[in-house]
Amino acid sequence: MAADPFKDEESRVLTPEAFEFVLRNELKRAVRSQNFLTLLVVDATSAAHNGQRSTLAAEVARLVSHEVRETDLLSQNDAGQLSIVLLDADLPNSMRVMDRLLTRLQHYEFATRAGISMGAACCPTHGADAESLRQAAEPRPLRHQREQRGNTSNAQ
Repeated sequence: MAADPFKDEESRVLTPEAFEFVLRNELKRAVRSQNFLTLLVVDATSAAHNGQRSTLAAEVARLVSHEVRETDLLSQNDAGQLSIVLLDADLPNSMRVMDRLLTRLQHYEFATRAGISMGAACCPTHGADAESLRQAAEPRPLRHQREQRGNTSNAQ
């Protein structure tokens, strides 16, 4: 793991290597102590060039960091996808966080036209290892998530 686990000094966004290390340890802790852990994946795409995609991803990371707890983990990969780990959070509570994130992102005026996709997976509900959670948390377009949330809340 790199000496500095953060992408830059002003950010709470971990490097992918540091994120993997902490995620694996937190998954072990969650399984051992029978706690929940939720992985959220945010994918921001732009009609602009790839150079602006990394700028868009950094902008999304900055916005998201204001909506999650200081103890939650953030990471951004080279493709611009943001991963968020909500510690001690079951899926219903994580969906509330996801709603806040969606609201924040939908009401923000990005410099370029942006398409935002999100996905969520919970440990142990969707898996107890990092790869299973990533597969289950495959990002879906916001419109799909909003329709799915609406159907879920109407059923309750």
